[in-house]
Formats: sequence, C-alpha cells, structure tokens
Amino acid sequence: MTRSITRLIGTPALAALLVLPVAPALAAPAEVSLTGEGKVRYIPDSARLSFTVTAEHEDSDKAISEVRAVMERWRESITDIRDQLVDYSDASAHLYQRQHHPRNGESEEPKTIAVASQTVSFEVHDLTLLNPVLTRAQDLGMNYNLGQHQFFHSDEEQLQQDALAKAISNARDRCQFAAEQLGMDCGEVKSLNLQSSGGGPIMMRMQEASATADTVSEVGPRDINATVQATFTME
Repeated sequence: MTRSITRLIGTPALAALLVLPVAPALAAPAEVSLTGEGKVRYIPDSARLSFTVTAEHEDSDKAISEVRAVMERWRESITDIRDQLVDYSDASAHLYQRQHHPRNGESEEPKTIAVASQTVSFEVHDLTLLNPVLTRAQDLGMNYNLGQHQFFHSDEEQLQQDALAKAISNARDRCQFAAEQLGMDCGEVKSLNLQSSGGGPIMMRMQEASATADTVSEVGPRDINATVQATFTME
C-alpha cells in the first residue's frame, strides 16, 4: 500500500499541483470617506433696484400723463449719475382698468378707474449711490421694495470658488489627520462631491421711506458655505 501511494505522488501531474504556491487574494486598498467644509465671508458691493410710478384716474389719458410727468422728473433727477446705473431700463409700462365700487351708504354708481404704471430697473455697483437714488425716488413718490435678495457681490463666482477651495483643503487635512492616527498615508482621491450655498441674511437696518430719511444705514456681511464629500485611499 505504501508503494502505491509513493508511485502516485511521483506522477508528474500531481507533483505539479503539490508544488504550486497558492496565490493570496488581492486585498482592496483601505479607504476613508469624510466631509470638508469651507466658508467665505464678504460684504455685498452691488444691488438690483426697481421703482414703480403709479397713477389712477377716471380718464386713462390723464393717468398716463401723470405717470409721464413723474418719469420726466425722475430722468432729470438722475442726470448726474445716469452713467453709473448699470443695465438701466424704464420701458416697462402698463395700463389697465379696475372697477371702483361705492362703500355702503354711498349712492354713487360703480366707476371704471384707469391705472397707469411704469417701472424703472437697474443695478448699482457702488453702494454709495444707494441712498441718493432712494431719496430721489422717495421725493417723487415712487414705490419700491428693498430686501436682502437684491444685494449681491460683483464677483460672487470667484467667492464661490474660494469657498470650495477651502472645503477641499479641509478635506485633505482631515484625511492626513486620520492617516497619521493609523500610521498610514493619505493617498489619491477616489470620489469627490462638491456643494456650495451662499446668501446668509444681510444685517440691514431700514427706516420708513420718507424724503428726508436715509433708507439704508447698514449692510452687513454674508457667508458662502461650501462642503465636499470626499473618499481617499489610505496607503
């Protein structure tokens, strides 16, 4: 029996199987997934503005004439700063009719009232112009709304990129820290997901519109926040 086993082992085919080393399974490289954060704070330097002139009259021609008169005075009032008003337009004009119904106890018949309006819109890229423009609009009885969404920075695209760069750098720093704790090195980026958002609330104090009031007394900082979801190899 012993001789038979010896003769079997000595065959070339089985001997080759016995001497071939078993190849170890390839281990997947270690990875770490983490979040990087970046923030850029800035002060808005520009604003988008819109003003509207409105007049009502039973005679539509008179309503239109009143609006035209105010618009002429407006154009005269901004002569000295007209070239600093960017993307200026005052071509938006409207005319419609509404029914005026007498109040209880009044014997008058319902009247048709013509409502004429014209809107002026533009941007200012120098906020020192803001209060002078608002004051001139107030003097003429023009209507407007001023909110945080109308303020912006003239180079917000670059600010977004700066925030993302900070977030990527922060992600790399966190990877290096994790690698040091494990006695390893932070390797290549396997995946990267970028996200950014801007426009925290503007700290803005406003007073009621009047001919003598400075409408805006302070425009505060805004933040652009960026985050990255990154996966790095660990070596």
